[in-house]
Formats: sequence, structure tokens, C-alpha cells
Amino acid sequence: MCLLALLSQHPGHGYELVRRVGEAGFPSAGYGTIYPLLTRMRRLGLVAQEVQDSPHGPARKIYAVTGAGRERLADWTAQWNEFVNVVGRVLADDPSQARSRG
Repeated sequence: MCLLALLSQHPGHGYELVRRVGEAGFPSAGYGTIYPLLTRMRRLGLVAQEVQDSPHGPARKIYAVTGAGRERLADWTAQWNEFVNVVGRVLADDPSQARSRG
């Protein structure tokens, strides 16, 4: 979800995305995490890749969110926000409020 959110802000290539994910607060997410996620999201139609020439070496695959990816991100964001709200109510010691909504 976070990788898709970062891509929705700005398309990027794999090396750049590893850096951006680290800067976002996931410093242990390396190439072995990011590249399989990109492949899976591409297969699901959530991101598209385009090969662009690079001025400093071989061509790069640039990843960008598709329309389906934006829809999925919106769904995941809504689910995440509901989850956070429920957990917040439970931690605030008000389980009756949490139970009434889910």
C-alpha cells in the first residue's frame, strides 16, 4: 500500500523507489522487497512500466500507477483508516464503540 501511495505521488524507477521507501520510514525495505512488489503490482495491473533511456547507463524501467491502481489505493486507504479508527477506540478503552462499528 505504501509503495503504491509513493508511486501515486510521482512515478519512479526501482533504485529511486528503494530510496524513497527508506526515506518514508521503511529503511529495511531493500531491493529484495521492492522489486518483487513492483512485479506483483504490475501483474495485477496496479502499475505500468515504461522503459526510458538513462543519461548515466542502461535504460530504466519507470513505474507509474494505473487507474486500477488508484482505485485499489483508495480502497486500501479507506480500509486502513477504518482499521486505525477501530484500534484507536479499543486502545482508548471504549470497546463498546468499537463493537458497534465492527
